Amino acid sequence: MKTLKDVYEHHAEMPFISPKYEQELLKKPIAKRQMERTGEGYLPGHIILLWRIQFGTYTTHHPHHKYFYTTYGIDAQKELEQLIEDGLVRIDTAFESVKLLPVMTLKELLQDKEVKGLSKMKRADLEAALQATYTEASLARIFDERSYSLTEAGQELLDKHPEIIAKHPQKKY
Repeated sequence: MKTLKDVYEHHAEMPFISPKYEQELLKKPIAKRQMERTGEGYLPGHIILLWRIQFGTYTTHHPHHKYFYTTYGIDAQKELEQLIEDGLVRIDTAFESVKLLPVMTLKELLQDKEVKGLSKMKRADLEAALQATYTEASLARIFDERSYSLTEAGQELLDKHPEIIAKHPQKKY
């Protein structure tokens, strides 16, 4: 029976192997191309992570998709932290992340501050009223889920590698 070392001996580097997927990766190995770094030193999995973040739906409470482990061979959480450290991704503020909250929650937060006219307000109005009523610190204490955003450098790196995105199964987010 082949070992992981045998299966991946001809790859440019050893992929991250989560114990949860070890048996699966022995039977269906990660493609060699997924372990080849770009000129900037990133793996295709990093580029796919950037691609997912740019949709604005990736959050601090978002579970990482299985394909990061089984198709791209990266530890998604560790690599996300590295992308943040490298200045390619940033964690949004509470005000920037308010888009994650349902409208009813925004209304409840404003009701707590006795803001009037909530029934006529659209989402943009509610968000503006929230900014006028709360400070960043006070809002940050109320909810802890944050969205991620690409920095300019992260967007530039993503834009340089459309060939990696083109090979990834496409779905609308």
